[in-house]
Amino acid sequence: MSGQIRNIKGTKDLLPSESKLWLETESIIHNFMSLHGYSLIRTPIFEKTELFSRSIGQDTDIVNKEMYTWLDIDGTSLTLRPELTASVIRSYIQNNLGNQSPLQRVYYIDASFRRERPQKGRQRQFTQYGVEAIGSKNPEQDVEIILIASRIYQMLGIDDIEIHINSIGSKESRSQYSESLVSFLSPYKKDLSKISQKRLKTNPLRILDSKSEKDIKILEKAPLISNYLSKDDSQNFEEILNLLNNLNIKIIINEKLVRGLDYYNGMTFEILSDDIGSQSALCGGGRYDKLVEYLGGKATPAVGFAAGLERLIMILKDKQKNIISNNIDIYIISLDEKSISYSFAIADKLRNTLGIKVVCETLRRSMKSQLREANKNNSKFTILVGENEINNERVTIKNMEDGTQTEAPIDEIENYFGVDYEYK
Repeated sequence: MSGQIRNIKGTKDLLPSESKLWLETESIIHNFMSLHGYSLIRTPIFEKTELFSRSIGQDTDIVNKEMYTWLDIDGTSLTLRPELTASVIRSYIQNNLGNQSPLQRVYYIDASFRRERPQKGRQRQFTQYGVEAIGSKNPEQDVEIILIASRIYQMLGIDDIEIHINSIGSKESRSQYSESLVSFLSPYKKDLSKISQKRLKTNPLRILDSKSEKDIKILEKAPLISNYLSKDDSQNFEEILNLLNNLNIKIIINEKLVRGLDYYNGMTFEILSDDIGSQSALCGGGRYDKLVEYLGGKATPAVGFAAGLERLIMILKDKQKNIISNNIDIYIISLDEKSISYSFAIADKLRNTLGIKVVCETLRRSMKSQLREANKNNSKFTILVGENEINNERVTIKNMEDGTQTEAPIDEIENYFGVDYEYK
């Protein structure tokens, strides 16, 4: 007999004790997005590898080290999606969504895959939610995205967040800044971390995102990208800041903030929190006006954000522990085989007519064991069904909170609960 098969490193089972919180959180996000006029989009979990190498960038860690890629039977290179924006834009182009409306507001909640080192709140299979607004180049669209991202956390009771914002400008501005940054950092090359030494050749702006203390110290005197922004870039960023100020959205201008994917331009932002230990990014996004064109579509401006659901759930577990419990309304106790069919009929009726949670016994345990199970599930009531109850056509109902008992006709039991008790 072979040994026990375990889950793959970097993946995690979502157990019944946790799934209720996940479902409720996802439901809140769905409703929240709908209120803002965003519609759900779902794309396949794997795509042609070219989609991600073209959009994310050949010189990024994601493409070079972290993607799950394989050759299909026909020789096509396929990849489990490491993020969802590229897939959404591919779908936007392929399905001519731009012809249906000049502005497409879409959102997603779905799985992504990256082979990176697993750590707290970060797995190799992870769930992202996010939004993409495709079609508007105006600063108010950037502000709407930031507003949606921040309000979700505040609505869920996560108030101690910081919104960091920057502008990385146009491609031309970034090119000039990159040259200046390389010139500044080259004398310090041997002192930089190994990954920053590599990025000095391949992707200098990513060095600004380094977590190495040595790199951070060196970067204190580095040139700032704001000095390289064009007049249009600066004016656009100023309008975004003014709109945020008018909405009383507190932000921190962080001139070292860059996004890790090559397709970003203009405004970029992150939302950070201390609620999962050292300050960590809960959400990040920005503008990517060239991505539609890079992937074969017409030049179309776009802006969006992505956030990790695992990190959000970690915070909510601490803040809303009561949500995780698997409470039920009624546990039906069956005392013998004959009562089983009656129990199922009663449960079916109560669920369908009142929409309440009802669980039936299926292990044929003792009455004592069934009462223990009802308590374990925080059941509000139990319904006792046995030979006497069937013969008298009346069941015994016990209020598990105060211990009182009463009887109700089997045929009219939904009226008893529907009139006298409130479950919602």
